[in-house]
Amino acid sequence: MIGYYVHHQGLGHLHRAGAITEHLTVPVTVLSSLPTRPWHHLQEWVQLPSDAGVADDDVSGDPTAGGVLHWAPTRHHGLRDRMSAISDWIRRAAPDLVVVDVSVEVALLCRLHGVPTVVMGMPGDRSDRPHRLAYDSADAVLAPWAAEFARTSWPESWRSKTFHAGSISRFDASHPPFHEREAGPWRALRLTGSGGTHGVGPGAPSVVPGWQWTVAHGLDEDEVRAAIDRADVVVTHAGQNALAEVAALSTPAVVVPEERPHGEQYDTAAVLEAAGLAVVAGPDDTWADLLPAALQLGGDGWARWRSGGGAPAAATYLDNLVAAHRSA
Repeated sequence: MIGYYVHHQGLGHLHRAGAITEHLTVPVTVLSSLPTRPWHHLQEWVQLPSDAGVADDDVSGDPTAGGVLHWAPTRHHGLRDRMSAISDWIRRAAPDLVVVDVSVEVALLCRLHGVPTVVMGMPGDRSDRPHRLAYDSADAVLAPWAAEFARTSWPESWRSKTFHAGSISRFDASHPPFHEREAGPWRALRLTGSGGTHGVGPGAPSVVPGWQWTVAHGLDEDEVRAAIDRADVVVTHAGQNALAEVAALSTPAVVVPEERPHGEQYDTAAVLEAAGLAVVAGPDDTWADLLPAALQLGGDGWARWRSGGGAPAAATYLDNLVAAHRSA
């Protein structure tokens, strides 16, 4: 049995979990405070109480516990009920391991119950005390990027237990169809996510002669896949899930990194730019320059980011970890 914790912010953690769990051969239970169970193929879904915000009038104290944790407010009913629900599930299910995407506190809770943990690797500076605690205590780190882009700034103790699956997308299982380009203006697609702030790019799409803009919000899988496939250039933030979907369909891209904790998206954008996989927007760039540059760069380089099928590779790795723990 594998437990899989899915963070409630945005859609990326959810889509990634769906892609991986579809390929697992061992039973899997997803634990999340997301409002609905989205996949029919899951054997079990544990609905967790929310720990967001300050729910109780008497909540006080330092929610970081002196900088050891990211979010553990004292006297918070939602947090207490949430952690109790996870503990109760562990007692009942006796999982072989739990994948945590992402929460330092959940990873530590599972490990304190004697359950091996696999934490999802995240870009950016993870040298803060809570992240060090989660990564140090984990049995393994699952990195959703290819080994070519391994984080050399990580300590050897992390690198030695990291499995690089390549980018993980809900589109990985299907081969992108080739559509002959229709006559008319070039097509630019703005792929948006939830949360975050606008990054360093030139702002909202503007009129560029010879280009037509459309927008996709990442909700409906078939619609998003078709929109990316039809686009000549995708303009996207630097979130891991959005990039994985663009990479899966080998579409040229302009990447506009957004402000996120730990510099996550700026770190990813820098890696993409250095590798020549996408055009990264700067503060002085214009759409009239960025879109043709991405078109000229093309999308063939995304094969390096994918490094094969990320979701099946991650699932096989987790299946093998379970087998190894059972035989130990």
